[in-house]
Amino acid sequence: MTNFFDPYSEYQTARRNLPHWNQKAVIYFVTFHLADSLPAEKLAAFKEEKTRWLDVNRPPLSATQVKEYHQRFSGRIQRWLDSGYGSCILGRPEILTLVEEALRFFDGDRYVLGEHVVMPNHVHALVEPVSHYTLPGVLHSWKSFSANQIKKITRSHGPVWHQESFDRIVRSPAHLNRIQEYIRENPKGA
Repeated sequence: MTNFFDPYSEYQTARRNLPHWNQKAVIYFVTFHLADSLPAEKLAAFKEEKTRWLDVNRPPLSATQVKEYHQRFSGRIQRWLDSGYGSCILGRPEILTLVEEALRFFDGDRYVLGEHVVMPNHVHALVEPVSHYTLPGVLHSWKSFSANQIKKITRSHGPVWHQESFDRIVRSPAHLNRIQEYIRENPKGA
């Protein structure tokens, strides 16, 4: 894993609730979480605050604005996830193993999997899609397969994973080192 965001190469952006940047042959830091892992009442206020902030801070964002955005919004979500809200079914050994195996299944074929951790209600991973594979395709594969298997184990019917994932293209070796350390330390801080 050595390819970082290149501002001079072609990239695409998409937006749902979160901005998503895509570029070929780069490393991504991704977080995806269980559908019940964030408290609904906090999310409503969070979305309202974020909408107001984005109304005032229109793209293109400066480096300072990007940093503020991640501190105010991405950081808060990570803290909520680490607080252990929701069913935390990923903490069950058989489900944790299932998700770990799903992450590793196409490693070296469709993507290169780096540091990763399965927490009780969310997953962090460094991943670099290869060839014609894309991050959305990799995430869909992980989430779709594991959701179907988790529903069999838990005999549940509703959504397992939150629809949207957090993803960020890794910017530099220093950025990669910070993320790797964050992933390694996440179980200790949660």
